[in-house]
Amino acid sequence: MDQLRTASWTEKDQGNVWHHISPYVEEKPAMITAKGEGAWLTDHEGNRYMDGMSGLWCVNIGYGREELAQAAFEQMKELCYAPLTQSHLPAIQLAEKINEWLEGEYMIFYSNSGSEANEVAFKISRQYHQQNGNSGRYKFISRHRAYHGSSMGALAATGQALRKYKYEPLASGFLHVAPPDPYRRPNGMTAKEHSNLRAEELEQKIIWEQKETIAAVIMEPLITGGGILIPDKVYIEKVQEICEKYGVLLIIDEVICGFGRTGKKFGHQHFGIKPDIVTMAKGLTSAYLPLSVTAVKKEIFEKFKGTEENVHFRHINTFGGNPSACAVALKNLEIIEAENLVDRSAEKGSFLLKELLPLAETHPNIGDVRGLGMIVGIELVANKQSKEPAPSAFAANIVQACRQEGLIIGKNGDTVDGYNNVLTICPPLSSTDADLMYLIGTLKKVLAENICK
Repeated sequence: MDQLRTASWTEKDQGNVWHHISPYVEEKPAMITAKGEGAWLTDHEGNRYMDGMSGLWCVNIGYGREELAQAAFEQMKELCYAPLTQSHLPAIQLAEKINEWLEGEYMIFYSNSGSEANEVAFKISRQYHQQNGNSGRYKFISRHRAYHGSSMGALAATGQALRKYKYEPLASGFLHVAPPDPYRRPNGMTAKEHSNLRAEELEQKIIWEQKETIAAVIMEPLITGGGILIPDKVYIEKVQEICEKYGVLLIIDEVICGFGRTGKKFGHQHFGIKPDIVTMAKGLTSAYLPLSVTAVKKEIFEKFKGTEENVHFRHINTFGGNPSACAVALKNLEIIEAENLVDRSAEKGSFLLKELLPLAETHPNIGDVRGLGMIVGIELVANKQSKEPAPSAFAANIVQACRQEGLIIGKNGDTVDGYNNVLTICPPLSSTDADLMYLIGTLKKVLAENICK
C-alpha cells in the first residue's frame, strides 16, 4: 500500500475513532489491523504480528476459522434474530452444551459481554435473597486488583482504583478484600498459609459488615488482568465453605478463565467447587460474535418461578443470545472438543511456563513468572530483594519492543497505581508449536535487551 494511502487511513483513524483505554498520542498512531489467520495478525501496511494476547484474552481458537463464519451465515439465512422473551433453537442447544461443560444443572441467561453477564448476576443475587426472605442482603464482596467489567455495577465490583478514577461514585454496596498474592506473601509464610489467611480475612469481612447484609462474593478463579495472581487450591475451596456457612452466594467470573484457557474447561474446575452462579464471555465464541452467559443454579432459579407480581426476573437484553452468536458458540465449542484444545492448553501452557521460568533467575528485573494453562504473567521489579515494582513505563517499553519484533503481548495497564508492572501472555489455544517458539524466542530477546536500572 503506497505511503499516501497509509497516511490517509491513519489520519482517518485519528480523526474519527476513539480507541479503548488508550491515550491519544498523535506521534504514535494506532496499529490498524487488516487480517487475522491462526495466531497471526497483518496490519494495513502488510506487517505481521503473532498475537500473544488472543486479542483481549478471547480469540481462543485463533483467527480465520471459516467454520465459524459459515455457522453465522447459515443461521442468519435461517433466522437472523429472535428476542429471548421467547426462545429459539440455537439458544436451547447452546444452553444444553454449556451445562455439559459445567458438569452441573444451571439455567442459562444470555447477554453480550462479560460486564453485562456480571450485572445480571448482581441483580439475580439481590432479587433471589429478597424472594428467599432475606431482604437485607444487598452487598457484594470482591477483591482488590480484580476486574469484573466496565459498566457501573461491574466497575464497582472491580478492585482496580485507576479503572474507577474520575468515574466515582459508582453503584453502592460493593466491598473489597485483599487477594492471595503468592509472590508478595510475607517472608516465612507458605503459599497455602497465605491463601488461608486471605480466606480468613474474607470471613472477617462478612462478619464485620453484618453477615445478614452480604448477598454474594464474586471472584475469578485467578485474577487475570490485575496481574495473573494464582491462589493455592485451598483458597477457593475455603471461600466456598465460608459462603455456604453464611448463606452467601458464590459468583465465579469465568470471562477470561473459561473455555480451556487455564487447561480445564473452566478455571474453577481446578479447585473442585460448584459455584452458585458462573459468568462467561470472550472464549465462548472465540470473539467471533458478541455473546455472554450468566449460568445460575436451578435451585436459585426456582425462586423466580412463582406467579406473584414482580417475582420474575425483570431484565431484558435486545441482542443477548442472538441466534447467530449462539450458533457460532456451538461451533466454537465443537472445534475446541474436536481439536482437544483444553488438554493442549494444559500441555503447552506447562511448556511455556517451563521455558519462561528461568527468566526469574537470570534477569535482574524479573521477580516472578507464573501461569496456569495458556496464561502467563511476568512480574517486573526494580529491585529483586525488596520486590519494588518496576515503573509502568518500563513494562510499556517492553510491550512496544515486542511489537516492533512482531509479537503482541500485554500488561496490566490502568489497574492499581504503582502495580502496573506485570507482562501478560495469553496466546490462542490453537497456536502451533512454531508459534509458541517464536513467542518464547522473541520475548527472551527483548527482555535481554531491556534492563531497568
